[in-house]
Amino acid sequence: MWNRRNFLALAASTAVVITAACGSSQPGADSGASEEANATGGSQGEVNVYSSRHYDSDDAIYQRFTEETGIEVNLIEGDADELTERIKNEGANSPADVLITVDAGRLWRAEQDGLFQPIESTALTQAIPENLRHPEGLWFGLTQRARVLVYNQETVDPSELSTYEALAEPQWQGRVCVRSSGNIYNQSLLGSMIESDGAAETEDWVKGLVANLAREPEGGDIDQIKAVAAGQCDVAIVNHYYWARLAKSSKPDEQAVAAATGVFFPNQNDRGTHVNISGAGVVVNAPNRENAIAFLEFLVTPEAQEIFANSNNEYPVLQGVETDPVVSELGNFKVDETNVSAYGRNNSEVVKIVDRTGWK
Repeated sequence: MWNRRNFLALAASTAVVITAACGSSQPGADSGASEEANATGGSQGEVNVYSSRHYDSDDAIYQRFTEETGIEVNLIEGDADELTERIKNEGANSPADVLITVDAGRLWRAEQDGLFQPIESTALTQAIPENLRHPEGLWFGLTQRARVLVYNQETVDPSELSTYEALAEPQWQGRVCVRSSGNIYNQSLLGSMIESDGAAETEDWVKGLVANLAREPEGGDIDQIKAVAAGQCDVAIVNHYYWARLAKSSKPDEQAVAAATGVFFPNQNDRGTHVNISGAGVVVNAPNRENAIAFLEFLVTPEAQEIFANSNNEYPVLQGVETDPVVSELGNFKVDETNVSAYGRNNSEVVKIVDRTGWK
């Protein structure tokens, strides 16, 4: 069964090393995995995963992988920036096989640091839509997060809502909440808008958005939703799963916040709603490369995708997998098919825009 041991500390934060030792010690489906592992100094039948996702449900996925393949999962959890810095410092001797993180922008940063190697996998390219993976196979989306509008049901009629861009119009003056521009989710949204609308138009939108804020940005996405429910603002930009968490909460006050608010998918009549991903890639010096590929391929199987979707209220990347019932009730929506790699590619321009426009 799933054992936890070997608690280690990351240099700048607390990290947990979790070893999943289930089933036999034989390698995965590719019989060449042990030969390559031995040739590169890696241990037979293991994969070393560095992850900034902190969900217990992921442990269940790793356990299933070990049970089905015999490949032992050694997991180190930590902050995304600290994990990427750790891999850089470890250099060619890094034991890391796979890096998992949230947001395409963070994957792009790791890519720019040269931390990923390209891989070819029919299983991955067939399971994951083209817009949710790196064009050259450096990293792959595992789950989807929609950046939606949450509105106060007493003060806003959904017919008033349309697009992200419309939130910069005069009718929303003093009515909008959003978290800091330093947040990677907002930076990725702007990166996608630059790709679709251009930098100049995106900057004009940010100016209008800042002018329409009900308060200075503070807190995370759940704080924005609570502010909408409390009447501090009428609409907020958030990731969908934060609202779902409140709706599924056992706490009456959080249930009340969800009941007082509604979820709207913007831009349905043009490019579609912005989605981001959590994703992963094979590390450039992975000592267990074939096991790492087998691990990524398992994460996009129906079995693993169902756990992802039903445990953290995310959308699966694999078509045909049912979402959590609360998320399903939000309905289907048109997805912006901008390739998520554009979010990071446009990030330097995003930083300039938020600096010039005063989005704190």
